Amino acid sequence: MICFSLCVTVGTPLWQKFRWFHKNKYLFSQGKECNGVRIPVDTTRPNPNEVEFDNLYLDMNGIIHPCTHPEDKAAPKNEDEMMVAIFEYIDRLFNIVRPRRVLYMAIDGVAPRAKMNQQRSRRFRASKEGAELVEDKKRIREEVIQRGGYLPPEEIKERFDSNCITPGTEFMDNLAKCLRYYIADRLNNNPGWRNVTVFLSDASVPGEGEHKIMDFIRRQRAQPNHDPNTHHCLCGADADLIMLGLATHEPNFTIIREEFKPNKPRPCALCGQLGHDIKDCQGTAREKQGEHDEFADSMPVSEQEFIFIRLCVLREYLARELTMASLPFPFDFERSVDDWVFMCFFVGNDFLPHLPSLEIREGAIDRLVGIYKDVVHKTGGYLTENGYVKLERVELIMQAVGVAEDNIFKKRKEDDEGFKRRMREKKKRMKMEQRGPAYLTTGQFTPHALGGRNQPEAVQNARHQAYEMRKQSMERNNKDAAQSLKAAMRNGGNVSVMCSRGAKRKAEDSDSEPEPEDNVRLWEEGWKQRYYKNKFDVDVMDEDFRKKVVQSYVEGLCWVLRYYYQGCASWKWYFPFHYAPFASDFKDIKGMFTDFEKDTKPFQPLEQLMSVFPAASGNFLPETWRNLMSSPDSSIIDFYPDDFAIDLNGKKYAWQGVALLPFVDERRLRAALADVYPDLTPEEVKRNSLGSDFIFLGKAHPLYDFIQELYRTEATEIPADLCHGIQGTLNLDDDPILPDNLSCSSFFLLCRVKFLDPQYPDGFVFKATLLPRAKIPTNVLKPEDFERGGHRGSWRPQLGFNPNRQQAHLDQSSFRALGHNLNTGQRGRGHFSSAPPPSSYHQGNYRPPHGGRHQSFQRKTRMLTRTNTHTTALILIMKVAEKRARLQIRGRGRWFCLSG
Repeated sequence: MICFSLCVTVGTPLWQKFRWFHKNKYLFSQGKECNGVRIPVDTTRPNPNEVEFDNLYLDMNGIIHPCTHPEDKAAPKNEDEMMVAIFEYIDRLFNIVRPRRVLYMAIDGVAPRAKMNQQRSRRFRASKEGAELVEDKKRIREEVIQRGGYLPPEEIKERFDSNCITPGTEFMDNLAKCLRYYIADRLNNNPGWRNVTVFLSDASVPGEGEHKIMDFIRRQRAQPNHDPNTHHCLCGADADLIMLGLATHEPNFTIIREEFKPNKPRPCALCGQLGHDIKDCQGTAREKQGEHDEFADSMPVSEQEFIFIRLCVLREYLARELTMASLPFPFDFERSVDDWVFMCFFVGNDFLPHLPSLEIREGAIDRLVGIYKDVVHKTGGYLTENGYVKLERVELIMQAVGVAEDNIFKKRKEDDEGFKRRMREKKKRMKMEQRGPAYLTTGQFTPHALGGRNQPEAVQNARHQAYEMRKQSMERNNKDAAQSLKAAMRNGGNVSVMCSRGAKRKAEDSDSEPEPEDNVRLWEEGWKQRYYKNKFDVDVMDEDFRKKVVQSYVEGLCWVLRYYYQGCASWKWYFPFHYAPFASDFKDIKGMFTDFEKDTKPFQPLEQLMSVFPAASGNFLPETWRNLMSSPDSSIIDFYPDDFAIDLNGKKYAWQGVALLPFVDERRLRAALADVYPDLTPEEVKRNSLGSDFIFLGKAHPLYDFIQELYRTEATEIPADLCHGIQGTLNLDDDPILPDNLSCSSFFLLCRVKFLDPQYPDGFVFKATLLPRAKIPTNVLKPEDFERGGHRGSWRPQLGFNPNRQQAHLDQSSFRALGHNLNTGQRGRGHFSSAPPPSSYHQGNYRPPHGGRHQSFQRKTRMLTRTNTHTTALILIMKVAEKRARLQIRGRGRWFCLSG
């Protein structure tokens, strides 16, 4: 299977040129089938992409969600099928990446409060949308049946509530147990796993999955035994992973993710057929699929493809974009990358709303980079250092954005109006094209497509044909008028009015669409006053309130950057507003923040469930806890509204709006839960406790024999030389799996013990820089890659991660053999006769003579030498050799010669 690697491009406009256009070919090995049995991939063999990854990190929530409730195929029938789907997904990623040292699986645990607010919004929305979907299905079903439509019998099955994918639920506990079994099975039976150190950080370990991975990388690279040239590969779909990967300053960092394919067909939620939404369902009978309707219950599913995002290539683009001359201080590319990551926070992230004047789709990052280059000469230094913000320098950036805010809002309105106008014109053109002319004649005047094979008939009697066309048109017009008159008389309407004015235009034919009401009107004078009045219900003259909002936002900027570079600075901090201030409000911010509260602790898993779940998902909680969500006598009933408003905030769709939910007061929540904590069962108490990471080792691992002696001690440090430089503390679990544990005889070739990352003293700062012995990968971009519009002229695909891979070429005898295969004697009839000629194709010493069949043959073989891949050339040569042997063609010298 071939998948495309996407290299990030930066230019003008900056963020919009982050679209992936530099597509290199990568080889992903999949198991072959023989007599219906899939032969597993031998992952002990070298990676076909000519790169060996050391560590593979899996952000498991990006795997769990698509495996439990997929959008493009039938959902698993039960929990067992979900677990199998997760195992298969991990197997496929392992086959692609083939890590040689570490496999780290991280599931989201209890999140910081700053993240829990977003989780709360998502889960309340999901619950509300699910309830609305059930009501819509019931209503539309009744309407379709009343019209005489056909619908399949309503399936009575429990809807999978994706909210259960949250720490503390029984589902997540079962998932952790299944993953332990899966790891043990692969370590015992898969040769590719033999020497791999496997880490599992399940939902009982606090922290988001991707940040637990980043914390592991940070703490390992701060150790003296860390290999600075480790090849990291992180799997996840979040765009934040790009920023997190850059923040590590590791030179070899790659992200693998599913390739996004827009407009995937989804079945109707009512009839299960493709091609329409539930609101457009007409209840038509399903067409027979297959001779015996054998495909009735199947959906067309294409195998999911993956893409590689190489951050070393992104660093090349950033180096081109951020390099500045004539600075009053030494230029440091690594520091400028940190500043770029920081500025991306202004356009929105998981913890803060974006500033009103900065929209990513409007090129906000490009604007910020331009301002940054202009202002950095005045700041006297960089905006950040090792994850700490220089607020006095950030204020200069914000004031520069604030000066342009008024013009930004006006231009946004102009662009929006222009877009709507173009869309209206496009709809009109499409309607006209669909409607076509009033009459299409047949015979000698029948229209034909250009280049069609059928020749039009000769004109014989043009006058008679024109008469027939007029006659047909008049008959159709008279018929339409008669129908309109009958409809008017039947409805009791005014006949004269109906005839003179014509039929009333349908609602769907209207050029104007209903627009959401916008009371703020940022493009008009007085926008700041209206914004604070509508969003915060305060007057713009209330300076104290505005300063409070700005102070909270400044704290948020400091918290997010610290979270990316040093770890969670405070588990309890969060931004207490639904909306952000304006850039022009950032005044005198230097003294607005000093430091965060020390020694804060994360919530317990069940406490997080109470903070993020709506009452409709209360079935995942103990009964007495659940009552606090629904009982009118509950002291925290206001945390769980049955309905809530969604402010579109200038957007078009509800999912883009702001859910106006009340924020959870931590003190009130803990006070209410104090009365129901005694009701927990032993199993629930266990699920409500915080756990630790586990390390798994097979018998072939060098650390295996060392761990056998571990149970005689309390805690032991990992010897760096036994585990590829990885360090940390090993501790026995309450129920460890050890080689001499007879109760675990099925896993007798496995060790599983607790793992604790290396610990550092309070105040320790992880350095955000390249390590001394790190080797920067060879540049892969050429000067034309930076031109606007990307590659121009000829473009050659790159196979694997090696830009210098030697190209395959054919010698003289190979050209002769291909000439026989391609029927060079028939001019213009070969398989490759329509291939566009490249500028040059000669790779070897052979130069065919000019003229005659050699020119024709030259045209037909150019596509072969343009493939630039061994794989394609070998396949074609094998086909030629097979045909040559079949035809018993005898030639002199070698048949084929491949270089490289």
